[in-house]
Amino acid sequence: MLTIEGLNTHYGASHVLQGVDLVVPPGGICALLGRNGVGKSTTLRSVMGLVTPTSGKVLLNGVDIAGWQPHRIARAGVAYVPEGRLIFPDLSVIENIKVAERTPAKQWPLPRLLDLFPSLRERARNRGSNLSGGEQQMLAIARALASDPKVLLLDEPSQGLAPLVVRELARVIQILRDSGVTILLVEQNMKLAEAVASTLHIMVKGRMVYGASPDRFRAEEAEIRARYLTV
Repeated sequence: MLTIEGLNTHYGASHVLQGVDLVVPPGGICALLGRNGVGKSTTLRSVMGLVTPTSGKVLLNGVDIAGWQPHRIARAGVAYVPEGRLIFPDLSVIENIKVAERTPAKQWPLPRLLDLFPSLRERARNRGSNLSGGEQQMLAIARALASDPKVLLLDEPSQGLAPLVVRELARVIQILRDSGVTILLVEQNMKLAEAVASTLHIMVKGRMVYGASPDRFRAEEAEIRARYLTV
């Protein structure tokens, strides 16, 4: 579904992504782990066209979308939930969702989204600014799903959320996985990543250095933490 080949991205003279290779199969959830500042979010932003790659390919169902404008990538079937959520604070829950809705949405129409996120149904008329952090995160995911994406990019969705809300987030991601949604997940919470991902990958200084199934990752976790993830 989504294949990244030899992706290089620069911020000015800084070479952030250095030949990144990654495959996210149809219906799979690929978790991307690593310390802060190693290029995880830049990978998502490069896929979404918010940063233009210097070289390499981003293949969506075999079509190279690297360097396309973000609106064109969105229309091709990629949706992005940014770090910090970035919902519209002055719009209601329903209005936030409808901003991104295809006409009409087929896979994720509004009634299905409200079934998936019961708290949003209860707060449907509330402004985005009046929601809790967890509700804002659910709204950001619902807004992305309203575009009927082929691939969903999630950047640090558990950041700043209470443990109870993180468990609800895991439930939602598992439902999306079971519904066949393809997801590339950037996450610091390894327990969440292990619970939902079909493969886990680790990035160090803009390079992919490790990839494994959750079972293999758990078996090697102590060594992997010490080598790549602890400060």
